[in-house]
Amino acid sequence: MEFRHYSVMLEECIAALNIKENGIYLDCTLGGCGHTRRILEALPSVRVIGLDRDDDAIANARNTLTDPRFTAVKANFASACGVLDSLGVQTVDGVLMDLGVSSYQLDNADRGFSYMKDAPLDMRMDRSGGITAYDVVNGYSEPELVRILTLYGEERFARRIASRICDARAAKPIESTLELARLASAAIPAKNRSEGHPARRTFQAVRIEVNGELAVLEESIRALTERLSAGGRFAVISFHSLEDRIVKSTFASLADPCVCPRDLPVCACGRKPSVRILTKKPILPSERENAENNRSHSAKLRVAEKL
Repeated sequence: MEFRHYSVMLEECIAALNIKENGIYLDCTLGGCGHTRRILEALPSVRVIGLDRDDDAIANARNTLTDPRFTAVKANFASACGVLDSLGVQTVDGVLMDLGVSSYQLDNADRGFSYMKDAPLDMRMDRSGGITAYDVVNGYSEPELVRILTLYGEERFARRIASRICDARAAKPIESTLELARLASAAIPAKNRSEGHPARRTFQAVRIEVNGELAVLEESIRALTERLSAGGRFAVISFHSLEDRIVKSTFASLADPCVCPRDLPVCACGRKPSVRILTKKPILPSERENAENNRSHSAKLRVAEKL
């Protein structure tokens, strides 16, 4: 299966990054390389370092983007600063994070991300190791399942779904995506199934748990902000409220790091802001983009600029 080169809010991201002559840009989530390709097209003097922990994404990037100004590295964005160090790059002029699962991963049935296609329960972005969705669904205790469904899926019926999963696996292991989708769907009352596929939140929760998607997000944003040059831009696309909350609160604390009591007339802690927020409200996809790509509907773009 080939990668789709469509990228969410492509032109909005390029405008947000404010591409500069001779700039160095870090794409933390390569996916199908759409954003990276457009950055390289913006100016002939720019350089892009692209990261992804998916072997397929890295192979696609190296095969389709042979521009010498581009470097692809297999790594999670949590390791981005180490990658920059290994390449001898002290600062970058822009950072882009396009969070969540890629279209390729969703469309490629054997990866196990989709609740619409039958496949083994995997959901790993990096298939070289780590726990799988099978391990979570069949190995976590009922309270642990309730926890991740509530925390990462914001699922109102977490207890019902966890109970169904545990009852089913007592007879035999749950092995496929459609098995899990049927169990989750059956646990949700019919009157509450109007908001998208009833298994959507369950799959989101399990995927986040398998890949540790939220655990390093704030820390990574803070660390990479330190590597931005003055005037450099940090752009993040999120696809669900959990990601967006972390991005929003992290940018806010970087823009206003003072920890003094609010009634203190003068700041005594001495902490200075490191960014200014350019998006008081997130940028949303256009109506045209939503019509062309239904996966862009929930996307939100937030941007900060290094002081």
